Amino acid sequence: MGKIAKLVIDGKTYELPIVTGTEGERAIDISNLRKETGLITLDPGYANTGSCESSITFMDGEKGILRYRGIPVEQLAEYSTFVETAYLLINGDLPSAKELNRFSVMLNDHSLVHEDMRAFFENFPRRAHPMGILSSMVNAMRAFYPELPERSDEEEINITFARLLSKVRTMAAISYKISRGHKVVYPRHNLSYCANFLNMMFDSPVRPYIIDQDLVQALEVFWILHADHEQNCSTAAVRLVGSARVNLYAAISAGICALWGPLHGGANQAVIEMLQEIYESGGDPAPFIAKARDPNDPFRLMGFGHRVYKTYDPRALIMKKMCDKVLKKLKRHDPLLDIAKKLEEVAIKDPYFIDHNLYPNVDFYSGIVLRAIGIPLNMFTVMFAIGRLPGWISQWKESLDDPHWKLHRPRQVYIGPKKRDYISKKERGFPV
Repeated sequence: MGKIAKLVIDGKTYELPIVTGTEGERAIDISNLRKETGLITLDPGYANTGSCESSITFMDGEKGILRYRGIPVEQLAEYSTFVETAYLLINGDLPSAKELNRFSVMLNDHSLVHEDMRAFFENFPRRAHPMGILSSMVNAMRAFYPELPERSDEEEINITFARLLSKVRTMAAISYKISRGHKVVYPRHNLSYCANFLNMMFDSPVRPYIIDQDLVQALEVFWILHADHEQNCSTAAVRLVGSARVNLYAAISAGICALWGPLHGGANQAVIEMLQEIYESGGDPAPFIAKARDPNDPFRLMGFGHRVYKTYDPRALIMKKMCDKVLKKLKRHDPLLDIAKKLEEVAIKDPYFIDHNLYPNVDFYSGIVLRAIGIPLNMFTVMFAIGRLPGWISQWKESLDDPHWKLHRPRQVYIGPKKRDYISKKERGFPV
């Protein structure tokens, strides 16, 4: 018999099973709590609530560990490609040479976007945010690419995965080109996934884009580091919407909307905006650090601290090295990086930051890398969304295959008025 936790309510003892994960994580299974006791748990923000069992991503916030399907993210960033990492997340294992080739061919075959979708892109207001456009267009993909009954369910699902991974990248580049009034650049069959994206973003008839393998590698690493991150806000949104058994496009669209928030996917953009604000105010971060220390000031240093990591974000260590490499390669001095380094020096030594676990996170450096590559600020969150696609897809797929699947339906503790009678319009001053 497994271990149990005992809960005593009004003198009566209830036994709740303890579930243990492969890495030693333990959880109290309360799935029958309401049925047995009539009570629910209250956990605002779900910081203490596990919504599922998952075999995709393991995180240890206290030790700074992140692994995809058991493989440390440090190894994937050094040896893998984004496409291979996507395959690993979705299918559970690293691909053989034959499997990776087949997967890459599928991505290439589905890289073009239906020409009729161009009209949608061209009719969004020029000031529309790319994340709003992307969310709408992903949802619209269902109409352009309906299910084909002659295919098996497995084949149809795999094609849908390839469509999303390939077309979202293409749609992001198209939306950027159209927003600038430039000619749309189509994907090329002889370029890798990441090189294709950079070419679609920056190639033009007057200035052909020259592929730089160091910049391609920087983008590979950026997307690998963002490919999945356990049950974060946007992933939870994908699982929640997906639990209603909606199509994958709708679930991914929900994830994009959740990612849009400045406290989630928009954080890397917020970092650059903060660094720019410090630069424009004279370049001295000290006043901003003082504001962050002040408990009565709502100001926050963006790019510091993490909901889960209580030590240095392992992704930040990798991104910092890539940041230094890219800036050195481009021979580009960025004053914002100098400010970022000053902030980092304070964060890793100052007792206040250490006591509050305010270490630099991945957003702190990824914004600098994207800026160096040439990605415009309003596209930063879109870049995050492209990287997170494999994670969303794998989480949706795992949820779909879960034999214990249930429609997500959180409970609440009602604190409103008790029963009261309707007050007539006459008593409320309405003309009779």
